[in-house]
Amino acid sequence: MAVASRTPRGWHLCAPEAVGDPATLLVRLAARAAGGAVALGVDLPLGLPAAYAAAHVRAPDFPAFLRGLAERPEFFRVCDTLAEVSPDRPFYPRRGRAGMTRAAHAAALGIPSLGRACDAATGARPAGAPLFWTLGANQAGKSALSAWHDMVVPGLLSSCPPRLWPFEGGLHALLARCAAAGGGVVLAETYPADAMVQLGVRRQGSKRRQADRVAMAPALGAAIRRLAVRPSPALAQSLADGFGTDAAGEDRFDCLLGVLCVIAVVDGQRPDHIPDDLAIRRWEGWVLGQEPGREPAQA
Repeated sequence: MAVASRTPRGWHLCAPEAVGDPATLLVRLAARAAGGAVALGVDLPLGLPAAYAAAHVRAPDFPAFLRGLAERPEFFRVCDTLAEVSPDRPFYPRRGRAGMTRAAHAAALGIPSLGRACDAATGARPAGAPLFWTLGANQAGKSALSAWHDMVVPGLLSSCPPRLWPFEGGLHALLARCAAAGGGVVLAETYPADAMVQLGVRRQGSKRRQADRVAMAPALGAAIRRLAVRPSPALAQSLADGFGTDAAGEDRFDCLLGVLCVIAVVDGQRPDHIPDDLAIRRWEGWVLGQEPGREPAQA
């Protein structure tokens, strides 16, 4: 994760650091804010496909659905075969086999598609991975499983539950409510590929390669200056170095994209856009800073 703190001189942004125990993350971030509000962008799905919710969920909205998962441990057990897939165990597959398709997975759940509206490809970035699919590099199911089980659900049942954007309101309103209450965390879904578009960073090759991350450093540096962010010396060095040679370099790169996306919305340089669609506001959620049809030109 990358943590930025607002100061009288603007935002101070630290180099990426390990998240640590997800069970204590929300409490630790709230403590670091010392009574201020925390906007936590997470690179994982926050929401359910509207068709799944309409067919299989009795809760009134997504936050209530998450709270109910504390009594449903089977929900988090990934299925081995399509025969095991059900509304109570929607995540699949636990391991790869020939012939597996997302279409067959959706059919097993009795829904037309695994995707949400915010997952759809745009003219400037590829489609996001659907929620319940857990196979391969292009999947979001495992991150949702881990974060929901270890962080979000326990947090929602704690004495200081996080607030979930956009289900409980706009980002600025939720942060104001947290500040008025003496602190708290607002969770919002971010998508690194969309954050690149929002920041005007043109993709150069693959984020998985250090050399390509180095090639994108000048555009990211320009975005940092445009947002009046002061990077720590360690972050400046990491950016110039492409975030290292190890496999976690892409994760460090992505969390920088995410925090800059959050800062842009918090500071009003990107709108806090939430589509006027009840299914999105109640069930599917949205990607912070994403506006359909209004992607900025690539730099």
